[in-house]
Amino acid sequence: MPYLKQKLFILTILATIAVFSQAAHAKTTLTYKVFAGGINAVAATLSIEETPDTYKLFFESHTRGFLKKLAPWSGSFESYGWSSPLTDTNDTIYQPEKHTSISVWREEKEVKEYFYAQDGSFKELKITEDSTDKSPKNIDTALTNQTIDLLAATMMVMNQAKHSKKCEGTSEVFDGKRRFKLIFTPQGTQTLVANKYNIYAGDALQCSVEIEPLTGKWHKKPRGWLSIQEQGRQKGALPMVWFGQVEKDGLYVPVKVRVKTNYGTLFMHLKNIKISNSLPS
Repeated sequence: MPYLKQKLFILTILATIAVFSQAAHAKTTLTYKVFAGGINAVAATLSIEETPDTYKLFFESHTRGFLKKLAPWSGSFESYGWSSPLTDTNDTIYQPEKHTSISVWREEKEVKEYFYAQDGSFKELKITEDSTDKSPKNIDTALTNQTIDLLAATMMVMNQAKHSKKCEGTSEVFDGKRRFKLIFTPQGTQTLVANKYNIYAGDALQCSVEIEPLTGKWHKKPRGWLSIQEQGRQKGALPMVWFGQVEKDGLYVPVKVRVKTNYGTLFMHLKNIKISNSLPS
């Protein structure tokens, strides 16, 4: 069972692999399937809404089929806040106002709510476990200030990739207990061919994803995602994501993700994408 929970932790991290929408007042909805050992183990949906000065991103996923019976897990992750174009570049800064993480393992539900001010200062963390308030009374600002969440961090990389044709960037993230750098490093361009697993065909930007611990409650021996990351490093392959532009001069989206572990390789594939040019009323 620890291995299953470790896999599910990976799927939570995959929630960070978001998408950037070019058009103002646009909504993008993507669906993914995650395969473990060739088995479709997890279903996922990602949606993004954006106006000229705000953004909202929502991701939900759950185990399916045999794995659902063995390890019933579901999660939803939301980030919304402000978007601010930089005057000297084509980049955009995404500053969360609120980030919510909800995880349900069997019948145990954990909710984390992170609140930020527009200047990047951290305001509050609320934690609820099975309707019981577990919020910390005091949090060291060295852990929190001028951090963002995983989703907002990836949004900025998507925006940067659209203009530079490279998927690269570094952000500092607070996860409730730890502060770390989320690092995207370009690994070139690869031409992908559509198949029964993935709808995308064409050139894709290939990028490794890595976290670098900074401060907080880190264990001496790597655990969770850090353990998975180091397993991949030992196999010569950090977690990897491919971003494809599905419309001319339009969206870059994650079209493929690969995570190598000591227990096998996980793949996340894009199955469908829907784009609308106006927000619902």
